[in-house]
Amino acid sequence: MGESFYSLFRIIIGVVFFLHGIQKMLGAFGGVDGLGGTPPLLGLFGLAGVIEVFAGLFIAAGAFTRFFAVIAAVEMLVAYLMIHLPNGAVPLLNGGELALLYFASFLTIAKYGSGKWSLEKMMLEKETF
Repeated sequence: MGESFYSLFRIIIGVVFFLHGIQKMLGAFGGVDGLGGTPPLLGLFGLAGVIEVFAGLFIAAGAFTRFFAVIAAVEMLVAYLMIHLPNGAVPLLNGGELALLYFASFLTIAKYGSGKWSLEKMMLEKETF
């Protein structure tokens, strides 16, 4: 049961992170401004969208999971430090609670890898990275 629960956790985190990336890159779900807007891909916000799409897909699929979890964790830490922390130290007041929850989730995924339900386990019968 524990392995199945962890795999479900990893898949949900990956899919929702992917949706955040699609929101930034394609303006889906109201985009970044609530009106379908998208940031320039060459800026930091655009780069965040690219990371979120690819990391979310790979994490949800369970391929190169640890690698992409570390990248996503770094992105969330940078987002918290650059965007949220300057607005105060309390996450509920600076809007950074989601970034911190993602950061903790990605650290957990980086520690435990792809889990039971993953492309790596199905195709290679082991985790590659």
